[in-house]
Amino acid sequence: WKMLASGSPYCIDADSSDDLPINERYSYEKRGSFLLTELLSNLEVGLKGFMSSTDSWRNLGDVKAVFYFNRTDISDKVSKRWNEDSFFGYQYLNGVNPMLIRKCLNLPENFPVTSSMVAASLGISTDLQKELQNGNVFLADYKILQGIPIKDSINGKRQYMTVPMCLLWKDPQDKLLPIAIQLGQTPGEQTPIFLPSDSEWDWTLAKIWVRNAEYQVHQTISHLLQSHLFAEVFTMATHRQLPRNHPVYKLLIPHLRYTLDINTLAKKEVAGSGGTFDQILVLSKKGVRALVRRAMEELTYSALCLPEDIKARGLESIPNYFYRDDGQMIWEAMERCRIPSSLETMSSLVRYLTMVIFRCSAQHAAVNSGQFDFYAWMPNGPPSIKSPPPTAKGVTTIQTILDALPDVKTTTTSVVSVWQLSKEPQDQRRLGCYPDEHFTEETPQIFILEFQEKLSEISKIINERNQTRSLPYPYLDPEVIENSVSI
Repeated sequence: WKMLASGSPYCIDADSSDDLPINERYSYEKRGSFLLTELLSNLEVGLKGFMSSTDSWRNLGDVKAVFYFNRTDISDKVSKRWNEDSFFGYQYLNGVNPMLIRKCLNLPENFPVTSSMVAASLGISTDLQKELQNGNVFLADYKILQGIPIKDSINGKRQYMTVPMCLLWKDPQDKLLPIAIQLGQTPGEQTPIFLPSDSEWDWTLAKIWVRNAEYQVHQTISHLLQSHLFAEVFTMATHRQLPRNHPVYKLLIPHLRYTLDINTLAKKEVAGSGGTFDQILVLSKKGVRALVRRAMEELTYSALCLPEDIKARGLESIPNYFYRDDGQMIWEAMERCRIPSSLETMSSLVRYLTMVIFRCSAQHAAVNSGQFDFYAWMPNGPPSIKSPPPTAKGVTTIQTILDALPDVKTTTTSVVSVWQLSKEPQDQRRLGCYPDEHFTEETPQIFILEFQEKLSEISKIINERNQTRSLPYPYLDPEVIENSVSI
């Protein structure tokens, strides 16, 4: 074991894949597929000359050229709808970080939104206080970023970050809409509350700042910490503490496949010196570690258990929350899978093991698989911003936004990164696939078959729903969920 930084989870003491036991390393097929994807994506953007340009974008339309040949149906729709308020709100429920928003019954004291401010958004038939009481108001608060260190510059350009608060409202048509944004935790003249009724570019820039904060939280907490680093802890503990014939070992080991290898690579190539985070993220290396440490300090066990987390955030009944709906079906299927039978009377242990398996499979899929879809269009998820936040209304133009967004090289590095992370290399094992047959007894084999049949039912339900939607949510379809954190 070793600790990467004070307050972070323990991890394996390995600097490269060569330091790992051979059974923990990528297969030749998987590594070759991974390297080929990396080579082809870098070759494409290199031929276009994007990696050598540190200029600002001349217009928003040019951003499409970075991902044009790799675009997906969803990434195309994101590039067209990214600035719609309804799509901005949709992403809090079904984007790549659907775990932050929570119901707001009382406004925070440091977010002084008044009824008159949002009257134009709510209409004449209601007001802010009524909507708060009716449970139709939600809050996205990025206070966890307060005081976290950021880089001085990227490619010679000074960097900035805000700690925003965003108020959202579920309208009578069940659309989740942003109705107020404050780009800081301290209200005042220099921190105006931006509204949909402001000028188009004022409101657009405010939403871009929120999406930038969302990017930091998603990549550092939801993806790096709560998926990859937690999966590594579970992997190490399983190998160190359980014999191979232990039923819990047999239950967990398929969901820990290749995790040590991808994490060892990520700690060097993504979070290490000169890695992707260094090149694109506004957070400094010290900032990433500080944010991980703070998230660890604030973490509760219930927040790792999907049903309890949904309830704690007050999102049990909000419509069109497919992450919740699909995730709960998978969670319940895992919890009902009675392997091994000796755990049936130990409900707390069953709950814990369900959490581990869900986090190593479905939860990672939820925060990883859609990254290219939602971040390929960089203005929807800028990893960094190179102009200070606005301190007044009525001064923002399209040029202001272009000057603020990441330069061409930073954008390209970001898009290449999420393309690679969204593409699971070959040698895949989908959720419920157990070719190694660690359980050979008849009863566990029956339970495994029941689990696989339930996953097939869930997949059918999800596919039928997605066929009726212009913007599908495919990330928790068991057919596309990997058994383990392996990319």
